[in-house]
Amino acid sequence: MVLSDRTIKEQISKGRIVIDPLDEQDIQPASVDVRLDHRVLVFRNARRPYIDLRDRTDDLTELVEIEEDGGLTLHPGEFVLAGTVEHIEVPDDLVARLEGKSSLGRVGLVIHSTAGYVDPGWKGRLTLELTNIARLPIVLYRGMKIGQISFLNLTTPAERLYGSTSLGSKYQGQTGPTASRYYKNF
Repeated sequence: MVLSDRTIKEQISKGRIVIDPLDEQDIQPASVDVRLDHRVLVFRNARRPYIDLRDRTDDLTELVEIEEDGGLTLHPGEFVLAGTVEHIEVPDDLVARLEGKSSLGRVGLVIHSTAGYVDPGWKGRLTLELTNIARLPIVLYRGMKIGQISFLNLTTPAERLYGSTSLGSKYQGQTGPTASRYYKNF
């Protein structure tokens, strides 16, 4: 069952869902809008001939900051990692779904490739996987509404929360866009 705006507000007021900072105007009928942070990891594809998933990939990206009055141009086919302004925390009996804004999808901006699922126990800023699938460049601005997060009830509280030592969670507590840590699986 998806939480309504009323239930989202109740859960926030009880401290069970954390969204910080939160503008009450960002609460939609069944979701909360999230904004684009100023830090973006831009891929520098000429640094390696391929990506080996057993290796760290930190050297493939460069941290770029979107200026206060400027924008970041995302070219057709380009892929970058960005973060949300908001720090999100999900309790043990909910999961969250991150989705794009339809107005942005209508110009060809995809905000996640596969990582739209937020586990119970998550704490941190979300990393966005931004891709321009349009034929024209898209200019992105810091603080713009970039996506929306909705919350769903679990049948029972989760036994092992994201961040548990036994799960080997790789991204708990991240404060900005974070490159893949898949190499830790090997």
